Amino acid sequence: MADHKHGEMDISVQEKTFNGFMSMVTKGTVIIIVALILLALING
Repeated sequence: MADHKHGEMDISVQEKTFNGFMSMVTKGTVIIIVALILLALING
């Protein structure tokens, strides 16, 4: 069985996926907030 050595695994793909996910969540949140503000202003 191989010994685990902390910090040796290449995590660049996981970091790229996480950054993409966070970007998508942030953009989605901004779009939802803007939509809610527009709905509040239109319906008065």
